[in-house]
Amino acid sequence: MPAPKARRSGDRIVAVTGFLLATAAAFFPWYVFFNQESFGIAPMGYSETRDLPESGGRSVVNVSPLAIPDENDGSAEPSAFDPITTATVSNLGEEGNGGPPSATIVDPDRTFPGKPLYKLLHVANGRALIEDKSGMYIVRIGSVLPDNSRLATLEKRDGQWVIITSNGEVIQR
Repeated sequence: MPAPKARRSGDRIVAVTGFLLATAAAFFPWYVFFNQESFGIAPMGYSETRDLPESGGRSVVNVSPLAIPDENDGSAEPSAFDPITTATVSNLGEEGNGGPPSATIVDPDRTFPGKPLYKLLHVANGRALIEDKSGMYIVRIGSVLPDNSRLATLEKRDGQWVIITSNGEVIQR
């Protein structure tokens, strides 16, 4: 068993270390409070320019396989067909789907020859949803329609909504 003096000095060392640790823990929040610029989140710097880091170019560049020309003998001409699917196309105007026939009469007096076929799908809150071969559009009075006319009015006739264009055409739902 150690001597009582050695044990007493070890207890003092533990007590003094505990007191110093408790004092540091009590005063550290105050130190942070009075020196917030040293401990806060640094704001991100803003500059008008976007300088890219100075680095050399890449020695290998990844290229899409569709962008690489075929190694043929050159007899075949390039195709205008793009094999990448990018969207869907409606069948509006095709025969047999209940829509109007796709044959159109060309009027040379029109600013946009060949009447594009579009139909009225829905009317709500002073706006109309129309569809043609290239997609669906939300239009309101004064909007340009696919046939290069403007939407003049939205009316309800015999319980059905119709749109009247600036050319005088009436398109029913």
